[in-house]
Amino acid sequence: MAAEPRLGTKLFYKIGEVSHIAKIPAYVLRFWESEFDFLRPKKSRGHQRLYVQRDIETVLEIKRMLYEEGYTIAGVKRFWSRRGRRGGRRVEPWELASRMRGDLRAILKILESHD
Repeated sequence: MAAEPRLGTKLFYKIGEVSHIAKIPAYVLRFWESEFDFLRPKKSRGHQRLYVQRDIETVLEIKRMLYEEGYTIAGVKRFWSRRGRRGGRRVEPWELASRMRGDLRAILKILESHD
């Protein structure tokens, strides 16, 4: 039996491997590519999708935002369209998520202190 693909062990991953890593069907990945212009894996000469680690991290962040945070497709698009506009450098999704969690914790503390 083949070993399960792990993030960070390879340079490129095929869509089936990414599907397995992210635990989402390949058709969802293809749909997300059509919806999110920031998710564009490279394609081989044979037109096979080749995801790099950054692409997989993006997939996992989209999944988290949609399935755990309750974002809509339009909400994810708006969020990502604003990312990277701070200070001229590209802000990574995990940085934004971390900032957002910190902001939400601060808001919760404020709300809890007013009970």
